[in-house]
Amino acid sequence: MAIRQKNVVTIRMSGNASSHSLVELATRDLTSKIDEPVERGGTNLGFSPTETAYGALIGCTNTIGHKCADKLGVDIGNLSFDMEVDFDRRGVLLMEEVDVPFTAIRLKVTSDGPASEEALDRVAEETAKYCAISKLYQRAGTNLDIRWRKN
Repeated sequence: MAIRQKNVVTIRMSGNASSHSLVELATRDLTSKIDEPVERGGTNLGFSPTETAYGALIGCTNTIGHKCADKLGVDIGNLSFDMEVDFDRRGVLLMEEVDVPFTAIRLKVTSDGPASEEALDRVAEETAKYCAISKLYQRAGTNLDIRWRKN
């Protein structure tokens, strides 16, 4: 009998903060640290909270991009990423509330595989439909510009 996957799941994560900036997260059998750089009073033992947030876009684009490529039968090889984020820091500086802190994200995705530009465009379109993190940013009002290209 085949096991049917659930469509909606509850994911558990816990955190233990040992200072005003350093928190160790735990989920499944993994741990990770989020911290601030030394110049902001942290110990620089992990990505900052905001770096973690926009770094997740790279991770999700990679994972969902490969899933979509496999589904389409497209060999994208390995991907590399270059990202620029326009970050309105007034909120984190406690100057004023900001509705859209990440005003724009520009992400270049480069494939070293044999896929054609047209095939990469199809993978990019499918990835945009299914990447949870890109959906999160789009719905929050971030101007998201993700461009795929061949190496």
